[in-house]
Amino acid sequence: MAKLTFMGGIHPYDGKDLSKDKPMKAVLPKGDLVYPLSQHIGAPAVPVVAKGDHVLTGQKIAEAQGFVSAPIYATVSGTVKAIEPHRVVTGDNVMSIVIEDDHLYEEAEFVPADLETLSREEIIGRVKEAGIVGMGGAGFPTHVKLSPKKPDSITDVIVNCAECEPYLTSDYRRMVEEPEKLIAGLKVMLKLFPNAKGTLAVEDNKPDAIALLKKLTKDETDISVSALHTKYPQGSERHLIYAVTGRAINSSMLPADAGCIVDNVDTVVAINQAVREGKPLMHRIVTVTGDAVANPQNFIVRIGTNYNELIEEAGGFVQEPAKIISGGPMMGFGIFDLNVPTTKTSSALLCLTHDDVADSQPSACINCGRCVEVCPGRVVPKLLADYAERHDLERFEACNGLECCECGCCSYVCPAKRPLTQAIKSARKMVLAEKKKKQQEAKK
Repeated sequence: MAKLTFMGGIHPYDGKDLSKDKPMKAVLPKGDLVYPLSQHIGAPAVPVVAKGDHVLTGQKIAEAQGFVSAPIYATVSGTVKAIEPHRVVTGDNVMSIVIEDDHLYEEAEFVPADLETLSREEIIGRVKEAGIVGMGGAGFPTHVKLSPKKPDSITDVIVNCAECEPYLTSDYRRMVEEPEKLIAGLKVMLKLFPNAKGTLAVEDNKPDAIALLKKLTKDETDISVSALHTKYPQGSERHLIYAVTGRAINSSMLPADAGCIVDNVDTVVAINQAVREGKPLMHRIVTVTGDAVANPQNFIVRIGTNYNELIEEAGGFVQEPAKIISGGPMMGFGIFDLNVPTTKTSSALLCLTHDDVADSQPSACINCGRCVEVCPGRVVPKLLADYAERHDLERFEACNGLECCECGCCSYVCPAKRPLTQAIKSARKMVLAEKKKKQQEAKK
């Protein structure tokens, strides 16, 4: 049987051996908790507390502002110390709520529910109220994703268990330690889409996770486990859908247009917790890893915890890192300051003793074609980067520049060490901004 995959992609060193055998470990914060009001795509949340207020664990501290937004909850009990700008992993200063932890962890009251008695609207309402967003890194509000225009046309609910990003092992640990919660979350999603089947899509470098999930779902008629070919970016939504269903989508389409709903492992677990237990999103798993870290770990973290505290929990540094990344090496953010909070989308903290990018010396393109071979978006990265560098946005768009998924494969294989992805990403941003501006002007 052919392995499920897509055209293009690369096989970088995955680095997963550093932390894949480290069980999930809950850590308690030591200092203040910081909650940026923008932890998701869409409008920032609006504070519903004020300086000096006492809050409980699980109490709402910021309300969603509009449909594409998400509320935020306190993850400890304590006192609101300030509402002020704080730096986040992107380097921006974002308005944030600061809570002084009283270390008592007194909880708000949560209202559980029987899934079988809930209507579709009630399930989505509980997901929305819980503040769940895409925890794989995108941060798109989950209740919006679960509300397609034609729910009866959804035929596939896919759980992205690929975890193709190098070094990350948090999803793997969740699958092997708490698979029941993952499956329960998928069942919640399937209740929303009566014509859909569920698929747990796992890369085949995780054979134990595949075997365990197959064992637990062997009697489930509407849930299956698919083994994917191990290749980056197998976990990209567009390419995951193609690998599992054979349906292709482009940049102008949503997964729902292809009859699919896709969510990652931690998001699906959070859905289960919100709907069945009535608990908001307060925790996530963060992989702290890299050759600069003394004891790489997979931590269960209360959102708002400072990155410095996670490094301390992992035993500190064995050597001063040359590069620190929030997320994985392919799609993460390089950061210059560990004094930033974890958020709903904080999947990993990667600390490396060597910075390959900083040490590389770009040279002229040798027209080898390697970037074209590996591009999963089926574009010509070299050509797009040339147009981007010349600010020729018209030709950039005409050559399908918007179809680039910004995965970094082209930059990874380029023997000339050209920053292809960075150039294309910048041009895409400008094209999309111009399109948005024209749309807004047309509405006036």
